[in-house]
Amino acid sequence: MSRSNRKEEAEEAIDSINKRTGRNMPQAIGTGVVLVAIILAALMINVDVFVGLIVVFMVLALWELRVDFATVGIRIPVLALWVSSIIILIATYVIEDHVLAMCIGTALALPYVALAASTRLSMVGRRVSMAVANKLSHADADMREKSSFNMQDDGRHVPRFTNVAVSLFVVLYVPFLAGFIVLPLTWEHPVAHAFLMVFVPALGDIGGLVFGAWMGRHKLSPRISPKKSVEGLLGSILFCFVGALVIFLVTYDHSMWLSHWWVPVLFGIMIGIVGTFGDLCASMLKRDLGIKDMGHLLKGHGGVLDRVDSILMAAPFICAVLAMAGL
Repeated sequence: MSRSNRKEEAEEAIDSINKRTGRNMPQAIGTGVVLVAIILAALMINVDVFVGLIVVFMVLALWELRVDFATVGIRIPVLALWVSSIIILIATYVIEDHVLAMCIGTALALPYVALAASTRLSMVGRRVSMAVANKLSHADADMREKSSFNMQDDGRHVPRFTNVAVSLFVVLYVPFLAGFIVLPLTWEHPVAHAFLMVFVPALGDIGGLVFGAWMGRHKLSPRISPKKSVEGLLGSILFCFVGALVIFLVTYDHSMWLSHWWVPVLFGIMIGIVGTFGDLCASMLKRDLGIKDMGHLLKGHGGVLDRVDSILMAAPFICAVLAMAGL
């Protein structure tokens, strides 16, 4: 077989994989490797650096949401959200009563963001307008037609109450849930907890992708996400269990394993299901907005929120199990 024929077959195989997974897999793998390297480097330097990395990712995610909602005329006050997120996450990490700091920070952020959303502080700037125009130019026409909103890029026909309600939702969706990622970093074994919080849900995504592309036959929720399958969910649970098991065995001694053998099993089932639910919630939001990806910052993955939606949704449940098990 000639080199050109082998190249064509390889390209056809890659195209087939891309169609089954719904993403550019070579780009996705390359981006994933870079992200893993950045996270590992941050953890090797210091947990403080990792917390700073979380803050950066949430700031980027909020910018993406600002653009996403602006495509349908909804304005959220990104500066107020940035300030609130930074304060909530840093306060959760540095203040001695971490849970109280997270709750008070969120409680104060809600009226502050609501006030900002109801004023001119949430006006669309030139940079946002350019980003919105670029996103709309790449939007799928069929998806836009199925959107739950009418396209209003100037926002004049969107009630102010809608801006406020969506802004409050964003506070609870991004910085508040991200606070549960930071919280276990203040306990014993912060590096192990960081791996549980970030890498196990990511493994669940990989398991769902692999099993779904390989043998996905039974659709999980075709109306919300046509590519999600029951087989993919089972693969996600399996990968989450294996990831949690490895972290547990590396971190804790034999006596802890004997008394807490159920923890990795629970993590596998729980993170696999909750992570998939987080993906479906993000897919439903994108469907309502009529967009394919939350952003384009991560090649092959879409936006930052496309990468961390399952992590955010799983974080409170992981925290609860760790607290309940005394880990």
